[in-house]
Amino acid sequence: MNPSAALVLCLILLSLSGTQGIPLSRTVRCSCIKIDDRPVKPRALGKLEIIPASQSCPRVEIIVTMKKTEEKRCLNPDSEAVKSLLKLVSKNRSKRAP
Repeated sequence: MNPSAALVLCLILLSLSGTQGIPLSRTVRCSCIKIDDRPVKPRALGKLEIIPASQSCPRVEIIVTMKKTEEKRCLNPDSEAVKSLLKLVSKNRSKRAP
């Protein structure tokens, strides 16, 4: 078999083999490492982020930034105190909306 025929055969075999995609992330990467169960006063809140579960992190994350200290805290979304805080914040937002 001549070299050009062997090259064409190799190219055909390579194109037929197909390639499999690899996942972008092989590890779980959540923003929250430590979850805090302490209650948060609504007046002390500077920013509230709710990050839904995704492929990179299987749990819902709630991150608050405090006004005065700029401290970021991860809250337990299953905590009753956090659930009532979220209700209060959503109620206040609905009052502000025109």
